[in-house]
Amino acid sequence: MDWGMKNRLSRLIQPDGKALFLPVDHGYFQGPTHMLEKPGETIKPLIPYADAIMLTRGVLRNCVDPAIPKPIILRVSGAATVVGEDLANENLVTSVQEILRLNAMAVSMSVFVGSKYEHQSLSNLAKLVDACEDYGVPVMAVTAVGRELEKREARYLALCCRVAAEIGARVVKTYYCAEKFEKVVDGCPVPVVIAGGPKVDTQREVFDFVYDGMQKGAVGVNLGRNIWQTEHPVAAIQAIRAIIHENYTPNEAEDLFEQIKAGKA
Repeated sequence: MDWGMKNRLSRLIQPDGKALFLPVDHGYFQGPTHMLEKPGETIKPLIPYADAIMLTRGVLRNCVDPAIPKPIILRVSGAATVVGEDLANENLVTSVQEILRLNAMAVSMSVFVGSKYEHQSLSNLAKLVDACEDYGVPVMAVTAVGRELEKREARYLALCCRVAAEIGARVVKTYYCAEKFEKVVDGCPVPVVIAGGPKVDTQREVFDFVYDGMQKGAVGVNLGRNIWQTEHPVAAIQAIRAIIHENYTPNEAEDLFEQIKAGKA
């Protein structure tokens, strides 16, 4: 592995081997998502607690201070929306020259295994890896397995993660599944980070699945809505960070969350 690739990965995955990525790229297919109407304002109080921020070039250019101290993961796939026929019908929308011009530490794109556009999405991943490897920029594959929620189980997630790694992704983002998540991680030869998915009902649910996923081998998380759409986002991200980097249990994280909410920590 080249020095540049190693250096960029070391900026993302911290010295303890773990990571907390904060994605705010949802507008690329959802438009002005709740709490991301002004993304720069949303992320400002959260930046100190994230290891990297994931977003599109448009939001980066227009909403984020260039002096941001955290590395950027640039979302480079898109061209499909929630009102279109199929979100899986994505293409690459950002060039490698733009990736370098914006000083991104890594790039991300979705891969839709099992969808009508599986071949297109995996071919795009291969093209992106080829382009980025020339410049030492790591690619994070954001895995998806079609619309059906029942496909978010270990056998499908393991398939998707392994395929993405085989094609050359340096990091894989995937959904957590309660049963056999270790099968997903063990079958993937590159680091796995957990996606948040839809916002859950309670903060404790987030603490539970983050802790369990970490115990089963994930190196960290890439959580958005379950942080910045919550009533207390700063408390939420600090508690999640404590699970990832300080080995807090869900009970300890919940206690910390309540203390921060109350202004006692």
